[in-house]
Amino acid sequence: MRLTRAAEYAIRCVLYLTQLGPGRLASRKEIAEHAEIPPPFLAKIAQDLARAGLIEIRQGAKGGFVLLKDPKEITLLEVVETMIGEIYLNDCVARPSSCNAMEACGVHRVWLHARNQLRETLRRATFDTLIRDRLCIRITNGRQENGTEIKDLLTKH
Repeated sequence: MRLTRAAEYAIRCVLYLTQLGPGRLASRKEIAEHAEIPPPFLAKIAQDLARAGLIEIRQGAKGGFVLLKDPKEITLLEVVETMIGEIYLNDCVARPSSCNAMEACGVHRVWLHARNQLRETLRRATFDTLIRDRLCIRITNGRQENGTEIKDLLTKH
């Protein structure tokens, strides 16, 4: 299984907003540049993330995106499945009626077990834990209200 580009970009977008923190506005241009997402693609991804209740899209000259949920509550599974739908490894797991041998098939049980393990692994990965060890997207122009650069705070953790 390979993630779609939309899912990869959605993860980058949420990672970037996670680094800023919930409620902090980031412009589309800022996210596109730092997360290396083509701006037209970012607009589409943002709509899906907004429909899922993960971000808010603010319009206008001072618009952008705001993370709505606490990063402790956002899982990698939630973001991936927002973009690609529920994860299935093959048709016999996604549509059991498509396989006549499912009841007696050892391979089906392996696919189902692998799918469940993958989903559980992604469910346990929350965005707050994903940014703790190493940041894969750098913030270079974000500042806290007291003037301290956010990137300096993040690298101290």
